[in-house]
Amino acid sequence: MTDTTTRAEQIAERRREVAEQLADVERQLAELRALRGTLNDDDEHDPDGVSLSSEWSRLEGLRQAEVESLAAIDEAATRLERGDGGTCAKCGRPIAPARLEARPDATTCIDCAA
Repeated sequence: MTDTTTRAEQIAERRREVAEQLADVERQLAELRALRGTLNDDDEHDPDGVSLSSEWSRLEGLRQAEVESLAAIDEAATRLERGDGGTCAKCGRPIAPARLEARPDATTCIDCAA
């Protein structure tokens, strides 16, 4: 197996993980939407815990982060197909294999990421 094949598999696996996480967050948002439809909209003063609005905001933030992660992963796959998936976008040097293993969607070497 070549480094490119291994990297492509890592990217595909990471994409599956992020897609699953996104699906879970979207499921939670759907449940929250259903719950909001059955409750009083004035949940800001609920003494029993986190307000629905706060939970909505938290889940929307998670959803946006997962969407952005998917976009970065897709871009990494495109760069790999073009043959420049292991090159730092800032300095042009190779990105360390250990970094790419840990973050398949990395666009910079560790020095430029700091």
